[in-house]
Amino acid sequence: MTSASIETAAAAKAASKARSNAGRVAPNYWPFVIPALIVIAAVIVFPWVFTLWMSVNSWTLGQSQVFAGLDNYARLAVDMRFWESLWHTVLYTTLSVVAPLFLGTLAALIFDAQFPLRGLLRGIFVMPMMATPVAIALVWTMMFHPQLGVLNYLLSFIGIGPQEWIYNQNSVIPSLVLVETWQWTPLIMLIVLGGLAAVPREPYESAEIDGANVWQTFRYLTLPMIAPFLMIAVIIRSIDAVKSFDIIYAMTQGGPGTASETINIYLYNTAFAYYDIGYGSAMAVVFFILIVLLSFVLLMLRQRANWSDGEAR
Repeated sequence: MTSASIETAAAAKAASKARSNAGRVAPNYWPFVIPALIVIAAVIVFPWVFTLWMSVNSWTLGQSQVFAGLDNYARLAVDMRFWESLWHTVLYTTLSVVAPLFLGTLAALIFDAQFPLRGLLRGIFVMPMMATPVAIALVWTMMFHPQLGVLNYLLSFIGIGPQEWIYNQNSVIPSLVLVETWQWTPLIMLIVLGGLAAVPREPYESAEIDGANVWQTFRYLTLPMIAPFLMIAVIIRSIDAVKSFDIIYAMTQGGPGTASETINIYLYNTAFAYYDIGYGSAMAVVFFILIVLLSFVLLMLRQRANWSDGEAR
């Protein structure tokens, strides 16, 4: 076959393909996308737009709505109760991240070892995170009772007097953090266990040959290699702790006084107990901005923990 006939056949094939493509109708995906966009707009976009609008209005439930501009935000700047609740939120979040992170990592190192009944003990250890927050709050409230609680009874065996726990302004936040730690330490353990399972064993064999002790092995081998998993645990716990509401409200409702009142509790009381919807909306907007900033910082820190085939660089 000559080159001219080959070119003619190729041109005819191309022309036939072009005519076939011209008769096709491009697929339209919008009928599948539009319902999702409507749901997102109704569930996410509209509530936030409405919240922004209400934050620039003065509106107490049962009274007329009046445009107030930035008055609600100016009121926040001089509201000492708001700043106190912000400090409580920071303190509660920090303690609720650090304590489970330390104990969860320690538990993961223990359960990563081989010993009898390890699987059973793991199952028992993760049970607290499966319970509902309100049920946990009710049980721990009874345990924290100064006269009838089991915790003070147990402390009496080691010579420690009764504690007031959630009924004292100085100990209420540490007591709430104790409950948070008890519930969510298993989650940190599971995340770190996943990291330990991905760690290669060859470096440990080399470290053993070089005579490294347990602390040196953990400090220079285990910790750097599980750092990305620890950052994931920090991000998850920070997000969960900063928005914690159910356990705090069920156990103390922000008390005694305002000693355990976080931003979530203060926002709820402002909007749904005092019916100051406009001021509560402004508080929600500021709280959202703080969460965005916190997320940005955590993501920046997450970028510093690089992945490389299961090892941290």
